[in-house]
Amino acid sequence: MDTSVVAGTPSFLGTRRGKLVLALLCTVAFLDFADGSIVNIALATIQRELDVPMSTLQWITSGYLVTYGGLMLLGGRLADLLGRRRVLLTGTAIVGIASAVGGLADTAGLLIGARVAQGVGAALMLPAALSTLTTSFREGPERNTAMSAWGGAAGLASAAGVFLGGVLTQGPGWRWVFYVNTPVCLLALVAIPALLPDDRRNEVRGGFDLLGTASATGGLMLLVYGLVRAPAHGWSSAGTIVELTLAALLLIGFVLNERLTANPLMPLSIFRIRGLAAADLTQMTVAAGMIAMFFFVTLYMQNVLGYSEFGAGAASLPVSLAIGAAAGLFAKVFPRIGTRPVIVGGAAVGGLGVILLSRLPVHGSYLHDLLPGLLIMSVGMGAVFVANTTAANAGVPSAQAGLAAALLNTAQQLGGAIGLAVLTAVATSHTNSRLTQGDDPVAAMTSGFRIALFVAGALALVAALIACRTANSRGESEPVSTAGRADAQGVAGA
Repeated sequence: MDTSVVAGTPSFLGTRRGKLVLALLCTVAFLDFADGSIVNIALATIQRELDVPMSTLQWITSGYLVTYGGLMLLGGRLADLLGRRRVLLTGTAIVGIASAVGGLADTAGLLIGARVAQGVGAALMLPAALSTLTTSFREGPERNTAMSAWGGAAGLASAAGVFLGGVLTQGPGWRWVFYVNTPVCLLALVAIPALLPDDRRNEVRGGFDLLGTASATGGLMLLVYGLVRAPAHGWSSAGTIVELTLAALLLIGFVLNERLTANPLMPLSIFRIRGLAAADLTQMTVAAGMIAMFFFVTLYMQNVLGYSEFGAGAASLPVSLAIGAAAGLFAKVFPRIGTRPVIVGGAAVGGLGVILLSRLPVHGSYLHDLLPGLLIMSVGMGAVFVANTTAANAGVPSAQAGLAAALLNTAQQLGGAIGLAVLTAVATSHTNSRLTQGDDPVAAMTSGFRIALFVAGALALVAALIACRTANSRGESEPVSTAGRADAQGVAGA
């Protein structure tokens, strides 16, 4: 039963079962978001032990992004049509198995294959979990609390993944970066059927939108693939141009198909919901800057300051704590003033923190040159993660909750891939330019990091402007458009 639509019932979150459901869903969020960063610090060790060429090494990260970002939309729609619990169980099982294979891998090919499979599982898990959360807790204070916990877990995981990656790599070894997922997934596979109701649907009226599924999945995967390859192969290379052109054609074809088909994978009417498109675009732009920021700061600590894996991981611990504290604080603020000012202010503060980081010197220190900017960034991002998740789900009918969750997280993954690809190209180009001018290699590298971080901060400021168009939700029940209600009724009858 969808507890969000049963008026007058006691608070589900106030029950022991409700608290356990929230803990389970936040654990899923933490697992998936941490997987995006936990491997990064281990890459140098993996490269040495498995003798991985530099051109291949990036695919340990990129392989995960390609399938995660490319299949997220399909995962969200499957959750709506086939049942959230079923899709969540399937995704969790895939992540658990793939993680065990990744830990056992003795070749780069097998490890990359495991990361690709992890991305498939995560693309099923995350939208199913977020849509379960939005339909399990009643709109108002109860859902505000649940969404805030989710946003805090997501923000915390992005920074904590770096810390855990360093601790595990320098401790029991890089393989535990993968092994650690498997017992968590096993516990989740026990808890999911015990805590979540069986909401599966025995048939889907009108069948799946096969053409839309193929064009959306193919277009998104090819787009991410082209973006992550572009910095290494050149933005003007024939391969990059062909990949990005084909991706654009597939995505244009997807939109045209969705306008014409009777049973679309992504009903375009969902964008009539006030502020939803702006919230997704805000998430994409913030992610483009923030994921790249973590990447460059980690490289700076290891390659310029000479930090060990553990040292670089431990340096991210204050970031994790600050994001968690900010998420808890702003979870109490936005029900009073609305999500929009929290998102706008948070993105602006976060952007200024990253711009402060862009002043990094060659002979820098953690306390003077890194920590102030990281803490300012963390406060801003904690606010954005909590409030924008709520804004992106405000007014969404329960039958489209999986789709809304998938759109938000697809935006984040695409933003991360685009930001990393573009800013890596910017940093590399600037570094090479400084090298040709006779700069010391470390100084040239640091200069490249600085320009990339400045652009990352500027992206967060752009996100603050976009956020001015998001819904100013206080977590209350939102009116649903006629088109959105009709779509919801059609899916509910499936």
